[in-house]
Amino acid sequence: MSKSGRLTTHVLDTALGKPAQGLKIDLFVIDGDQRRLLRTVETNGDGRVDGPMLEGDAFSVGTYELLFHAGDYLRAAGASLPEPAFLDLIPLRFGIADAASHYHVPLLLSPFSYSTYRGS
Repeated sequence: MSKSGRLTTHVLDTALGKPAQGLKIDLFVIDGDQRRLLRTVETNGDGRVDGPMLEGDAFSVGTYELLFHAGDYLRAAGASLPEPAFLDLIPLRFGIADAASHYHVPLLLSPFSYSTYRGS
């Protein structure tokens, strides 16, 4: 049976007030204390990923991690960052409990803070 669930994300640069274009994101599945890379993507001009990160049979109940490469993006966007940067790699670990649902996990980012939530 085909599942209708999917995982999506987007990133907004709250310091500049615009989508975060060109931000690299790694997606991992977590199995115990091991993590396995599923894919690496980059945000488009709207701060979104072109298509779902996971969908169909690949979208399963479990624990996942999105790793946002914030430091590289912020430097490329011209942010004045200390060395080392306060935020560099931002891991967001979350659970998918319903493989038939849409899980949207956005990131709101600035050089010194971030927030996330389960969106729609």
